[in-house]
Amino acid sequence: MPWLVGTSGWQYRDWRDVLYPKGVPQRLWLEHYAEQFATVENNNSFYRLPSRETFESWAERTPDGFVMTVKASRYLTHIRRLKDPAEPVQRLLDAATGLGGRLGPVLLQLPPNWKGDPDLLDGCLAEFGRRGPRGLRVAVEMRHESCWTDEIRQVLTDRGAALVWADRGGSAQAPLWRTADWGYLRLHEGSGQPWPRYRQADLRTWVNRLAETWPDRAGSAGADVYVYFNNDQNGAAIHDAVAFAATARRAGQAVSRTPEEVPVTDGG
Repeated sequence: MPWLVGTSGWQYRDWRDVLYPKGVPQRLWLEHYAEQFATVENNNSFYRLPSRETFESWAERTPDGFVMTVKASRYLTHIRRLKDPAEPVQRLLDAATGLGGRLGPVLLQLPPNWKGDPDLLDGCLAEFGRRGPRGLRVAVEMRHESCWTDEIRQVLTDRGAALVWADRGGSAQAPLWRTADWGYLRLHEGSGQPWPRYRQADLRTWVNRLAETWPDRAGSAGADVYVYFNNDQNGAAIHDAVAFAATARRAGQAVSRTPEEVPVTDGG
């Protein structure tokens, strides 16, 4: 499987004239996005969980092979803080499985002040394993220094969950642990110009890190790696996803469908 490269979300007004030409109405932005990219990280589900019918509609509007990662509701991660996870996990999966074969990993982004609790984390991941479809993947983004313990790492490894590698300002925000046979990278904000773009040197660094950690194996297509740019302002995520994919291809990596260049740069 090639590295899957996309953006965190697709409905941003300032992407008009960056990805979406003037002639494309907003109601067709998902279709247009899916023609350009093979994957997207759905952040909307964090703020308000869409209905199963909405997920089914997204599946119908995207081509075969398209992958949608789903960010778990803040009710589970920020309000419950992983406590008593059975009901919110079931509710999330009842809706998100409407994507069918287009469902990618579920992303759990924990609050910045969530202190590492191996038991809570293990209990939540166990619910996904118990209630989710066979092979469901879960990626966990943790942001408090108390999370970087051997116990937390072992829980992730035992459950086959990927620790999210995160970047802000060109710097890793978490240990570069490999806790699963697949990887997940989120890039939140670069230090390049214009803000919040990424510098080419930082993109090359991340390509090299991913390639070293999940190397291609003889006779196989390599490990699955999901890469999403969350620096949506001013269309930076589009520019950087295109640049990252080109950098990875030059390094010999197979990468999912992305534009060869940013499609719209002159107002349409």
